[in-house]
Amino acid sequence: MARYPALPVNIAGTDTKELRELYQTIESWSALLLSELDSRDIEVESTPSTNIYAVVTITSIGRPRKGDIAYSASSGKYKGYVSVGSTKEWQNLN
Repeated sequence: MARYPALPVNIAGTDTKELRELYQTIESWSALLLSELDSRDIEVESTPSTNIYAVVTITSIGRPRKGDIAYSASSGKYKGYVSVGSTKEWQNLN
């Protein structure tokens, strides 16, 4: 579930032991950082939202999260943001 870029697999033309060891250290830090970022993203995405918006259109909401509620003035309806599996969309609540 890598959403963030990792370091390249090798260093071309490197012959020194010190440089390889440094690269391995940086690579292990990178793997740890990627793991931490992925864990954080999973936690954030699984936490229900409490944001309630009043907007002209729901497309003006940049990054909705699961559980967000919006009143769309253009349609005159309340909408809830649903994020289940591959379904990520605003659905009418009324």
